[in-house]
Amino acid sequence: MDTQEFLSLESDISTQLAVIDNVFVDIEDRTQGFDISDTRHVESVAYQIHNAYSATEELLRLIANYFENQIGDAPRWHSALLRRMTQPVPGVRPALLTKEAFLLLDTLRGFRHFFRHAYASTIDPTLLQANLQVARQAHSLLHRDISDFLDQLRPAK
Repeated sequence: MDTQEFLSLESDISTQLAVIDNVFVDIEDRTQGFDISDTRHVESVAYQIHNAYSATEELLRLIANYFENQIGDAPRWHSALLRRMTQPVPGVRPALLTKEAFLLLDTLRGFRHFFRHAYASTIDPTLLQANLQVARQAHSLLHRDISDFLDQLRPAK
């Protein structure tokens, strides 16, 4: 990867990370004085966790598109994309995600799926609180993994 390509990738990643970080600002805002008995409050936090994973998935798609063309719309592309980001592509790119980050993000992928399809269900506040902790951990690890990924790709001066 030449310097110009790297700088373009780094800029795009930075822009999407800012989107993710803003979602986490919203999460922290909505969890101040969090009342698990208030359904609207629970749904608001759940929606932001959903947004956090969706924005993260968009980041993964962006990176995959830089190196591997299109992901496609196969029935299980969401899980395939996440798995793919744990694997290096020799001669093309290093792995993006550690196993630890993958497991946390996969949990959030499942929560997002539930949230999107929970038309007749209520959100269990205990499940929400567990996923809130997972989201916070995943956010921290994502920043670490992105930094490591970019360091491995950074052209020598």
